[in-house]
Amino acid sequence: MKRLYYLADEIDEVERISEDLHEEGITDWRFHVLSQDDAGLYNHQLHAATPLQRCDLIHRGEQGALIGFLLGSIAGYATLQLNPTGTDVHWMTFLIVIVLFTMFGTWVGGLAGLSHENYKISQFHDALDNGKYLIMVDARRHEEPKVRATMNRYHPEANYVGMDSVFTNPLAHPQPTSHI
Repeated sequence: MKRLYYLADEIDEVERISEDLHEEGITDWRFHVLSQDDAGLYNHQLHAATPLQRCDLIHRGEQGALIGFLLGSIAGYATLQLNPTGTDVHWMTFLIVIVLFTMFGTWVGGLAGLSHENYKISQFHDALDNGKYLIMVDARRHEEPKVRATMNRYHPEANYVGMDSVFTNPLAHPQPTSHI
């Protein structure tokens, strides 16, 4: 599934886009608007972006899990090799150490992600600060041409600013989305 990004200037324009995309079969669960004007989105009954779309919780949590897994593997291996207790260490101890480090890394990464803007929308930060509305439309492969045609035909005032996957990549860094 792809996420199409559009920027719009007016909330009334966003409302018309929402109505037209609903007629094309795009539900509220696949249509989100990000804005500094949350009250306006609520008053116009527009589906605002979720906290998971606003902050970097998932992305940073995945990164923390990877780091925790690596550190846990090193610590578990060291526990098996160094034998700090002087008794035989069971292989299950190795697995428990890895799981604990991975869970701790996920927790720390998630906490860090709560205080950071989502890496996929960080490139639109300035536009959002200037009062624009970021429209995120999740479209299946066969729906993408229909959504783009509807937007081009009925809403040329909404600027297409890119496309990306809806899935996060823990190894990715903030970068411009493709303008395909």
